[in-house]
Amino acid sequence: MNHPGKDGIYENDKKEHIYANADPVNSHDFKIETENTRRPPQHTGSDCVKIRNYRAAVVCLVLLCVLLLTAVIVLCVHIHTNYTEDRDEQLINITNLTQERDELLTRNTDLTKERDQLLTRNTDLTKERDQLLTRNTDLTKERVQQLNRNADLTKERDQLLTRNTDLTKERDSLSSSNQELIKQRDQSNQEKNKLLNSLHGWAYYQSNFYYISSQKKSWYESRRYCTGKGADLIIINNREEQDFAKKLSCGSNVWIGLTDREVEGTWKWVDGSTPRSRFWVSGEPNSHAGDEDCAITMMSGHKQRTQTPRDTKHLDTQEV
Repeated sequence: MNHPGKDGIYENDKKEHIYANADPVNSHDFKIETENTRRPPQHTGSDCVKIRNYRAAVVCLVLLCVLLLTAVIVLCVHIHTNYTEDRDEQLINITNLTQERDELLTRNTDLTKERDQLLTRNTDLTKERDQLLTRNTDLTKERVQQLNRNADLTKERDQLLTRNTDLTKERDSLSSSNQELIKQRDQSNQEKNKLLNSLHGWAYYQSNFYYISSQKKSWYESRRYCTGKGADLIIINNREEQDFAKKLSCGSNVWIGLTDREVEGTWKWVDGSTPRSRFWVSGEPNSHAGDEDCAITMMSGHKQRTQTPRDTKHLDTQEV
């Protein structure tokens, strides 16, 4: 129930203003209620109950708003706290992820360098492999060549061994022949010594025996005399033998075995050979009067000249 105060209805107006200040949101209702209270004070019991219920509802609503506000604040604080924690965790995660990213980038860079090194190494190994293959091919060819060379050398060695065997046999045969020849030489020396002891007037020079007659005969008779002794007129082919003949004849002119009786102008030795060395006197041979077919030695000048085959001494030679 409403009780008028000193100011009558104004006491109720004050109370209404207090409630209006408590919940300004419902000011419209308050205006309605104020207007109703300004009406003449004709209230029933149900109206008072409604007013009290209304006030209780307003109080509950205010309390609910306070609780809601508190809950909202607590929730905001909780959310802010959780957000801060989540943010810190996210920052930590971001930092960790950044570090991991940097590590991965570094690892990727290292792997890229390692890959490049491996590629370079692979290229070098490929080149080295190709070089080794080429070297192997060359060595294979060289081995084949060496095998062929070895086969050739083996054949050559066998041929040399066979040749050596043949030469050994030939050497042995030659040794035997040499022994035979030595024996024959010794026998010949013995026979020569016996012959030298038995021959009087013969001179030995360069494996030949020389004999000068003390009788004067023609060239033909002198040759028959020589051939009768198994010898022939002297053949002179060098200066040494010419000097030896001079010493042997003691300066006398003697017949030598040089003649052109077969073909005029073609001089040959009695053995049919052509003179290799000639010691003609100036103007010789001249075949004076077409009757000079023989030659003599002029020992005073170490020269030879033609002579008609009339009597003169002869110098015959015999090989041993």
